[in-house]
Amino acid sequence: MRKIYHRILQISGNVITLEAENVANGELAEVKSGDRSSLAQVIRLEGARVSLQVFAGARGISTDSQVRFLGRQMQVSATDDLLGRVFTGNGSPRDGGPALTDNMVEIGGPSVNPARRIIPRKMIRTGIPMIDIFNTLVESQKLPIFSIPGEPYNALLARIAMQAEVDVIVLGGMGLKHDDYLYFRNTLDEHGALSRAVMFIHTAADPTVECTLVPDLALATAEYFAVERKKRVLCLLTDMTNFADSLKEIAITMEQIPSNRGYPGDLYSQLASRYEKAVQFRGENAGSITILAVTTMPGDDVTHPVPDNTGYITEGQFYLSGGHIEPFGSLSRLKQNVNKETREDHRTLMDTMIRLYAQYKDTLEKQSMGFRMSAWDQKLLKYGQLFEEQMMDLKVNIPLEQALDLGWKILGECFDPAETGVKSEMLRKFWPAAQA
Repeated sequence: MRKIYHRILQISGNVITLEAENVANGELAEVKSGDRSSLAQVIRLEGARVSLQVFAGARGISTDSQVRFLGRQMQVSATDDLLGRVFTGNGSPRDGGPALTDNMVEIGGPSVNPARRIIPRKMIRTGIPMIDIFNTLVESQKLPIFSIPGEPYNALLARIAMQAEVDVIVLGGMGLKHDDYLYFRNTLDEHGALSRAVMFIHTAADPTVECTLVPDLALATAEYFAVERKKRVLCLLTDMTNFADSLKEIAITMEQIPSNRGYPGDLYSQLASRYEKAVQFRGENAGSITILAVTTMPGDDVTHPVPDNTGYITEGQFYLSGGHIEPFGSLSRLKQNVNKETREDHRTLMDTMIRLYAQYKDTLEKQSMGFRMSAWDQKLLKYGQLFEEQMMDLKVNIPLEQALDLGWKILGECFDPAETGVKSEMLRKFWPAAQA
């Protein structure tokens, strides 16, 4: 039986402080005041002084409330019963279903030993041309989606969840509006993807500390399916800026010395410990974890501490702007590992279309300044419009091979073969016959 403490020394916001012994950082405790009971988590140890963040808030807690430490950290049930379920940021059922208590495992464990990893070499098809052709998502990759607030990043995540060729989807929502939560749940349900998905949802109305637990809950679940069930798991996290803001809020409450823009000094480590869970395990038919995480940029400022630190950790980014995945701001550093194995024209078409689209952007500037448009400029203007409508629009949903054929078709509608700068051998093989 664990010792019960009856004397709380300090109550500051949602943080309570008391003296206790044999307590570990991150350990859970039960705080009881009258008939009301709430979970709390240890967030600081200073000798015998222990500070805990109360999940449901400290309202109603008095200095003589009872505190009992549970001797364990937050846990999640590692079973197949997770599939199709929706949980809160503390692992409780949000969907009205029964609580899961079988095979409980602790969250927030270490990342995988590098010796057990292999170099990512498998493509994850999404049906989105701006990903599949130009910035291919690779299995076991860790990629953020950089975006400003108001862009359709949650709609993009939902589409990827529905269309990605993976076995299991784990969605971690942090600071979501209730409408966004319902959008994810209803969209996955309507398209038959909810049965292979697990959702951990923290809304803006939920306790702050639960926001910091969502990535660990999602990644512990992903590790179960990847390791024990040997599944290809795609972990979708939105929004990591809300996660970082929750860390900042707790650090301010604890009167920690702030770092850049008030964020805690260990922000890089906090982010890296989550992103580094992306892994492709060794062995035949071994599982994998791929991480796509939204990072909103206040004021579209890429030097903001959250995207700035994220960029050092991850393997590129998808840059969402104007309702499109921007071809110039986006980068998948591992795409060359798979592009050479998709279709022989993949790299050539990708490089050619991006080069011509850059020229189209220059032509738009010339046009806006009143320069006379040449015949070549007119071709570029037509090409840019077709490229944005038929390739960049996030509503476009076609397989990779069909997207490649579409790319050649767009080139054929706008240019003569010799104007593209593509090798004659490739032109003879892939240039549309109707435009030859």
